[in-house]
Amino acid sequence: MARYATILHGQTSEARSGDVATTYEKWRAFSVHLLTASGAFWAFLSIIAAAEQRWTAMFLWLGLALFVDGIDGPIARKIDIKRVLPDWSGDMLDSIIDYATYVLIPAFALYQSGMIGHAWSFVAAALIVITSAIYYADTRMKTKDNFFRGFPVTWNMVVFALFAVQPNAAIAFSVVLFCAVTTFAPIKFLHPVRVVRYRKFNLAIFALWCIFGLWALAAGFETSAFVKGGIIITGLYLLLIGAVVQLLDGGGADPDQKEHLV
Repeated sequence: MARYATILHGQTSEARSGDVATTYEKWRAFSVHLLTASGAFWAFLSIIAAAEQRWTAMFLWLGLALFVDGIDGPIARKIDIKRVLPDWSGDMLDSIIDYATYVLIPAFALYQSGMIGHAWSFVAAALIVITSAIYYADTRMKTKDNFFRGFPVTWNMVVFALFAVQPNAAIAFSVVLFCAVTTFAPIKFLHPVRVVRYRKFNLAIFALWCIFGLWALAAGFETSAFVKGGIIITGLYLLLIGAVVQLLDGGGADPDQKEHLV
């Protein structure tokens, strides 16, 4: 607690600009870190739900964690949190929680569900957590045009789609294997918000995917063929449009790319 008091009352290093933040600014900035950290609690609740095989509850808690993840960044940038609290890394905090919500919990849910059979679900979960951990260490995961380089380990979306569509074990494992392998491929994957190219259309498709997803949640994953088809079509677009754009541009890697694992 002494460290918190020291930082929040001004006995921390000066900001890079040379300005010293006020006590109010530091409390306000630290509250944003607390907001980010609350995602860890929502993640914990989703783990409990997954352990009890309450899948709808699990994805709802994950959704709340992702909502927090979506709003804390803009708030942090607006109040210039890096200037106010230079000794605290919101990026590190965010990465820790992201690994839990995007990777670890979906992998556990896939294993716990036995969707691919007990043995192969274990293998699939292992592929997810190991490849994703390595991906998080790659400083080249973004291209200059704001695409991801390699599958961006959004396993929460992939596993959610598998729960909603309920494919057979072979197809489900093939999807996991494809995503795991392309994590290290020099292939572009869409960021639906930050990529400028076709942004409005991309956002519309992403919104449709979310609507179909909420529909599936409301039905407790007892989904109709229409909802399943909607999730498949919109999901495939989001998964593959980056590679399509890359092919249209000549099929090569982005210009800023150096050597990359294949």
